[in-house]
Amino acid sequence: MIELSTKISDYLRELFDEEYAKKYTDYTKTDFVTYLRFPSWEKNHDEIINSLKRYGIQLEVVENIPYAYRVVEGYDKVGKTVEHTLGRYYIQSLSSMIPPFVLNPNKEDVTLDLCAAPGSKTTQLAELMNNRGTLVANEPSNKRIRSLVFNADRLNLVNLGVIRYKGESLSKVYDHHFDKILVDAPCSGLGIVQKKGEISNWWNTEQVRILSELQLRLLISAIKMAKVGAEILYSTCTITFEENEYVIDKVLGKYPVELETVELPVPSHEGLTECYGDKFSPELKKTRRILPWEINSEGFFIAKLRKTGPTDIPSKEVLKKDDIRFIPAGNKFVKKYIHDLSEYYGIEYSVLEEFQYRIKTHDVYFINKEWSMNALGIYERLGIKFGKVDKNDYIVLHTHAARVLGNRITKNVIDLSGEELNVYMQGGTVKKECDLLGQKVVRYEGNVIGTAVATQSGLKSQFPRSLRTQEIILPNDLKQ
Repeated sequence: MIELSTKISDYLRELFDEEYAKKYTDYTKTDFVTYLRFPSWEKNHDEIINSLKRYGIQLEVVENIPYAYRVVEGYDKVGKTVEHTLGRYYIQSLSSMIPPFVLNPNKEDVTLDLCAAPGSKTTQLAELMNNRGTLVANEPSNKRIRSLVFNADRLNLVNLGVIRYKGESLSKVYDHHFDKILVDAPCSGLGIVQKKGEISNWWNTEQVRILSELQLRLLISAIKMAKVGAEILYSTCTITFEENEYVIDKVLGKYPVELETVELPVPSHEGLTECYGDKFSPELKKTRRILPWEINSEGFFIAKLRKTGPTDIPSKEVLKKDDIRFIPAGNKFVKKYIHDLSEYYGIEYSVLEEFQYRIKTHDVYFINKEWSMNALGIYERLGIKFGKVDKNDYIVLHTHAARVLGNRITKNVIDLSGEELNVYMQGGTVKKECDLLGQKVVRYEGNVIGTAVATQSGLKSQFPRSLRTQEIILPNDLKQ
């Protein structure tokens, strides 16, 4: 049980009242509720739900929030299933799903997630864009960016470029550029103490002040990067005034933005317009506060801004020149490789024309053909791995690419049993005879899992090492 810091309880009494502080304290002592989000392209939810029942996982649909499910039983197993490893669902709090839905980008929008790791909202934005168009995710921490890339790969995102840059300085690279920007700012986390009890150990008002200053710089940077008419969604998972309404009040009147009324699919409250005896803009009523005990999830703050006029163009950051570029499938440098793959795997050539490609030494990456940005030299990752050019000048298809292409692959496909899948996902060699040797795509229960190489000794797994390190309950284990 979490022992709530008196610094937190005293703060809540001063900002709100005794009743609020008691409800907050009582809620932190309850069990954390786990929620799942199904990707928008997963059309057969019943199939996934029934598959999860084999693990003892029971789900309950969440009203008013598309693709959201509450875990009723088996919450300790949801991160260990084959389905989770293959990106067929994402573990995410209910409140965390709200900001992307409010921003609601589509494939026509050039979209930025300014503070992206570990990728919950980034992957959700990608899904709302139907894995098309241009999505950029920025994360300044080298350590945290790994989890962002891992989750993007797990969900097979082909509309994403990843930047490692200070968000408050990114407007020196991109100004008046984006149609939609999510600023899910780093915060003091008072909305998630139930899940992360360690927050109670370090939380204090000085940290809140420091974070508030950073949040303001991030929001100002976002405003400068937004096109005139663009939407900016500011959110935090905390319930302090200093990190929420105060930050929004600071930009109102100083920058060409206005607040828009937000309708949420969950219970919420108007933002505060008065605090500690001081009055602030009445427009703050258009912001929304989500109280954790009212929705059985995390506490959140949400504000939607629209840019109404141009901002001063900041001095440009001097970037080193680069020759990074993507090329279409018909370009002479990739046309042969794409044609060979089309023939070998029975993929209609037009399917492969939906993407653009980049060859880096022998590695090949791909991204959807609509993706378009400049200053590519600052990107840590562009698109997803497509394959590798081998010594015979053919592309060896990567597991990520096989999963993106899915059932559009019609030749050289091998189906695995549950026992064979165990061996495959652990990186072993499946003792299976194959009519023809060479690379194959493998499926399990009708879903493409990845690639393997058929040899004289069996089917050698090419399942990525990054996914093998995860603790997985495999189908064969369920029989025991």
